[in-house]
Amino acid sequence: MIDLKNLTITRARESMEKGEFSAEDLTCAYLENIKIKNPELDAYLSVFDDAIDEARKIDEKRKRGEKLGALAGIPIAIKALIMVKGREINGASHILKGHIATYDATAITKLRDADAVLLGIANCDDSAMGASGENSGYGPTKNPLDISRVPGGSSSGSAAAVAGELALVALGSDTGGSIRQPAAFCGIVGLKPSYGAVSRYGLLALCSSFDQIAPLAKTVSDAEIVFNIIKGEDKLDSTSVGKMGNLGKAKRALKEKAGHTIGVPSDLSFEGCDPRVIANFKSQIKSLENLGYEIKDIKLPNIKYAVPVYYIILPAEASANLARYDGMRYGAHIDAGGNLLEDYMKTKGLGFGKEVRRRIILGTYVLSAGYYDAYYYQAMRVRELIKQDFARAFESVDAIITPTTAGPAFKLGAKSSDPLKMYLEDIFTAPANIAGLCAISVPCGTVNEEGKELPLGLQIIADKGCEDVLFSIGKKFLGEE
Repeated sequence: MIDLKNLTITRARESMEKGEFSAEDLTCAYLENIKIKNPELDAYLSVFDDAIDEARKIDEKRKRGEKLGALAGIPIAIKALIMVKGREINGASHILKGHIATYDATAITKLRDADAVLLGIANCDDSAMGASGENSGYGPTKNPLDISRVPGGSSSGSAAAVAGELALVALGSDTGGSIRQPAAFCGIVGLKPSYGAVSRYGLLALCSSFDQIAPLAKTVSDAEIVFNIIKGEDKLDSTSVGKMGNLGKAKRALKEKAGHTIGVPSDLSFEGCDPRVIANFKSQIKSLENLGYEIKDIKLPNIKYAVPVYYIILPAEASANLARYDGMRYGAHIDAGGNLLEDYMKTKGLGFGKEVRRRIILGTYVLSAGYYDAYYYQAMRVRELIKQDFARAFESVDAIITPTTAGPAFKLGAKSSDPLKMYLEDIFTAPANIAGLCAISVPCGTVNEEGKELPLGLQIIADKGCEDVLFSIGKKFLGEE
């Protein structure tokens, strides 16, 4: 019996090299868990019937003494927005029902080159729009720690798969917290890389200036391993960057000293936060001090505008990106029997979920004549101010910490009727996307709700190109070093 609960990439690789179990054994163990748990959790939309065959190929390569990749035999779940050739990739939306990917995303190509075993397609919020996992067109994902609660979103299935032992690691995408928030709710690690660190080629676009593909894992070390495999410049994505160079004080500090200075925003708003989150955050500051880190108060005066800025820019870009889903070239098509416009309206009206339609309408509005200057243009100006605030902060600190979420995982349906409450779930995570920074959520304790211990997350933010700082602090904080 394989101990999946305590398994990491490193332990799995060592066990397979020693012959304690094979890649086929490991894949079968996860597939059995999926068979038992997925009907209740809805973490997967589909499971690959050839996963065992792929695992056997890895075992055969190992027997022949061939060189194996860094993820040889490691089972991975893939968010439903990332192209996997020959598989239905629908973004958990009815608008793309039946869409079969004709190519692999660059991140998938790199996973294959590393000899990873792809288990299946993970559920998510419709077109990645949501903070709970409840907006999927194919049913909500449940939190493995308490199935009456949400796992977070939009990478809901990816987080639930890792937390529920249905995959060793998973790929998700983060636009405003869609990896970090579900990681916090499910008690795992979630990484948001610097903008451009990982190619977006093959990712269904939501907000092109925010989106990033990245891993969810049980440990910081596992997240680091996967990130190092999928990162890098890609000629198919003009926004991707190779070596980001010596960007900011954090990069210099990593090379010059063993310790780091961690900033705590003194003007951070805790309005609407669970008091237990605030108390936990203060205790984590003490924990970091005890680990030898210098804690420094910093100012981020414009961070209070992050959520309004985010929910102007994101809908604006989304309304443009989703315009291509017209039912003519791929995906669903509803023949209204009238004219082309009626076909478009019926297809989009029935294909997109309620939240997606809401954001498309909002985005179209803020880009329309007479409102562009008042909303979108102003939001872009404030975005620059937020970037400048972080740049000034990183002149004196190497990383910045905040809570990941305003509270623990909430009950299914608790916020679905109140969009504003749901949007505030991004209050701590959106700023990193707005500024293009890297950030990570790590587990930092629990709170008791109705007899269940629900996890909380600590968010660590570093300057662009400084993922090494995140990994260093995160591993020390979790005792992985």
